Amino acid sequence: MAVILVVEDDETNQELVTRFLKRDGHRVVLANDGSAGVRAALEHIPDLILMDLGLPGMDGWEAAQLIKSSARTAHIPIIALTAHAMPEDVLKAQGAGCDAYETKPVVYQRLLKKIEALVGRRRVEIG
Repeated sequence: MAVILVVEDDETNQELVTRFLKRDGHRVVLANDGSAGVRAALEHIPDLILMDLGLPGMDGWEAAQLIKSSARTAHIPIIALTAHAMPEDVLKAQGAGCDAYETKPVVYQRLLKKIEALVGRRRVEIG
């Protein structure tokens, strides 16, 4: 299926999301802060990124902006995964370059539909 970069600092959330994605057939690359997420995006060029926004050091908003500002990674869809659920948080995530938004706790069926839509759309654009 797809290579998905999960940028998440909470080990429990990282483990749950990874297990869910692998069960669905995806390959998972992990990063636990924004800087590591940017480096992993450049190194692995994943099909999609799941980005926690409340990260230590460089937060997810800044990491998403950096990923979207690089010619090598600008095409990668980013889904924000966050506990920030206010409408202004959604707008801020969109402004940073996130293509979709999913609140925690994650509803996996809804997240899966977003992943399928974004990865499928990217494959159509590439193919």
